[in-house]
Amino acid sequence: MKVSIIMPVYNEFRTFSQVLERVRRAPLPAGCVKEIIVIDDGSTDGTAQMAEEVTHLRIGHSGKGAAIRAGIELATGDIVLIQDGDLEYDPADYARIVEPIVNGHAGIVYGSRFLGSPVGMAWKNRIANGILTAAANLLYDAHITDEATAYKAFRVSILRGLALECRRFEFCPEVTAKVRRLGLKIAEVPISYNARGIADGKKIRARDGFAALWTLVKYRFVPVAHFALMSKQVKLS
Repeated sequence: MKVSIIMPVYNEFRTFSQVLERVRRAPLPAGCVKEIIVIDDGSTDGTAQMAEEVTHLRIGHSGKGAAIRAGIELATGDIVLIQDGDLEYDPADYARIVEPIVNGHAGIVYGSRFLGSPVGMAWKNRIANGILTAAANLLYDAHITDEATAYKAFRVSILRGLALECRRFEFCPEVTAKVRRLGLKIAEVPISYNARGIADGKKIRARDGFAALWTLVKYRFVPVAHFALMSKQVKLS
């Protein structure tokens, strides 16, 4: 199986080379190969030049969601995994995340920071994550512990079958809402996490938390017929 690792990046010059090296070294389950796709969201600090040695696409500054959507279109793998361009998440967790998909036990896997060991997460971020997770569980019966985790893996047919609209940080709530409205289950595995702050280059802000909550609420009431591009594609096999 091929695992397409999509890295949306924006002005990650300080950490990008280190993250890329970790991604390259990260182990996968036996029989799996790796495809690295970097989507540069209009960086101005030299990040784009550092990405030239791997498959990459440069887009205008449109947001993380738009970059992920562009990466999905480029992916040639059987599985898609999202990787941020910073050091908060550890690629050493890849094998654990994709293994349930490789073994046919799941079509969607979230890496949960709260089943693992979230180091240094600020209390306000814990509260925000708790609210978003509670909303996902209440509105969609998701049975998850970490809605906003960046480490999400999907069988590619699932993502290709969804009508995604996200542009900024709405990818997480939008994809969670839509797969659950379509009746797809989300599996979780524990991952490690080392939080960074705004001074370290973290992009997400409080307004993005409110936007995420609104996204969860909004898609609870949008007709499910609007979610699937091709209903035959949105399945676990």
